[in-house]
Amino acid sequence: MSRALADILLKDKIITHLQHQEAVEALRTSGAQPLHYLISQKYLADTKLLQYLSHKYGMPSINLSKYEISAEIIRLVPPELARKYQVIPIQKNNQVLVCAIADPTVLVNLEDIKFHTKLNIEALLTSYSAIEAALNRYYSGSELMAQAVSAFQKKSERAGEIADLGLALEIDVGAVTDKDAPVISLVNQILVEAIRRGASDIHIEAYEFRSRVRLRVDGVLQDIIMIPPEIKRPLIARIKIMSKLDIAESRLPQDGRIKIKVGGNQTDFRVSTMPCLFGEKAVLRLLSKGNLQLDLTKLGFEQKALDLFRKGIAQPSGMVLVTGPTGSGKTTTLYSALMELNQVTDNVSTAEDPVEYNLDGINQVQVNKDIGLTFASVLRALLRQDPDTILVGEIRDLETAEVAIQAAMTGHLVLSTLHTNDAPSTITRLMNMGVEAFLVTAAVNTIVAQRLLRTVCVKCKGPTSVPIEKLVELGISEHTAAQMRLMKGKGCQVCGNSGYKGRLAVYEVMEFSTALKELVLKGANAIELKKAAIREGMRTLRMAALQKVAEGVTTLEEALSLTAAD
Repeated sequence: MSRALADILLKDKIITHLQHQEAVEALRTSGAQPLHYLISQKYLADTKLLQYLSHKYGMPSINLSKYEISAEIIRLVPPELARKYQVIPIQKNNQVLVCAIADPTVLVNLEDIKFHTKLNIEALLTSYSAIEAALNRYYSGSELMAQAVSAFQKKSERAGEIADLGLALEIDVGAVTDKDAPVISLVNQILVEAIRRGASDIHIEAYEFRSRVRLRVDGVLQDIIMIPPEIKRPLIARIKIMSKLDIAESRLPQDGRIKIKVGGNQTDFRVSTMPCLFGEKAVLRLLSKGNLQLDLTKLGFEQKALDLFRKGIAQPSGMVLVTGPTGSGKTTTLYSALMELNQVTDNVSTAEDPVEYNLDGINQVQVNKDIGLTFASVLRALLRQDPDTILVGEIRDLETAEVAIQAAMTGHLVLSTLHTNDAPSTITRLMNMGVEAFLVTAAVNTIVAQRLLRTVCVKCKGPTSVPIEKLVELGISEHTAAQMRLMKGKGCQVCGNSGYKGRLAVYEVMEFSTALKELVLKGANAIELKKAAIREGMRTLRMAALQKVAEGVTTLEEALSLTAAD
């Protein structure tokens, strides 16, 4: 619903000034459509609103839920236009396309649909909930993918059984010239649906009697479609062709890349195939530069932690390490730091495996172990390139660690990552790799540990209660626990009924102070180091996560599941 309709509802006294202000504020702060907000808050009744609009605009209304719309009619209006204008095509009569809308103020926008379809448009009114249900039914990726699977099966029945990989590939390759080819349609729908849902990864998996496609959304895998056994091999073959992999090789892992444009935005997919017991598995990592947030102030840092991190990367030399498990946002944090350091006066270079995003003004090198271009060898070469700041994608072995430390001790700022559970244990990890304690204390400036927490969906969030005793057990004072306003998502269409939408990082920043360095040289272990850092004021991951709970940004369950007790 547009702001215009909210204004009309206010003018006709259907809603109050306060309700209007709330709806407009929801649109400004979270992008929530005013009509959705007003109905969700029970300020408007869906059916009564339909009666009012039908009478005011003299438009006939229909019960959209009673219509069974054919796939041919749905295909006339592409998903992006249907969702943008909240329009559902119902039927076609000669050169007239009948469409259902919930907001009469968008009638002028139907010219876009007229231009696209080359048909005259006739509009009928329906309820907002009916439009939402129809969009999810007819324009969801699952529905479109199911249609593609069905089309493939019908084509297979006509062409006979797919007996071997050669025939599967022939169908796939031959289909490149046919825009409506079922395998191409299915792959395209999977990619577009992953982008639409904001997924980070696509998993295409084969088992003995079934195959499935899953998306990782906000860190959690979810099924989106089951695919029949006969489509499995052509599907993987299509992905291999798109990513320029060897379609004849199914015994070895392969890596490739796909680039596509959707809605004017380019998205890269990093493709990895792996031979498994019942066929190859493909995992596609989405790398959308349009979704890349490179602003340190918007990543989730508390102010004190942000100040310490900025202090670390502002040093002319030394090492800043970011730690955490795979998929915890380390790359985003480091890229954000690089963008702050990316000045015309400095030479900033990286050694990465792989290079995930292209950053203007930064010299990025792709590691290639097959030809001997390792992190250590790239790092040595970069030291001869007059660098100021160097990013090493990951310290994986003693050789890389020693070269990185050498660079940090000879007037260069070095940023890198490690896989450890928290900031203090990073020191122990380096020494376990074989780096001498005196070298670690001489080189390291700052260590950051991080996790990504799912955030509560703003469209369906509401207050929830947790016993104060449980909060006190977690180390929260009774006074603070009594004042905490905890939130939880009820589940809605926007968040896929999960109650969560989006993720935010929480950080543990340890400034490697002189006192901590002295403890390391005396042989202190990670536990002793952590206790000393907390005494110096370090806020742990658990503390940072509980702060987000107190702010109503995430849930207590999410905070406890992703952070360890202090």
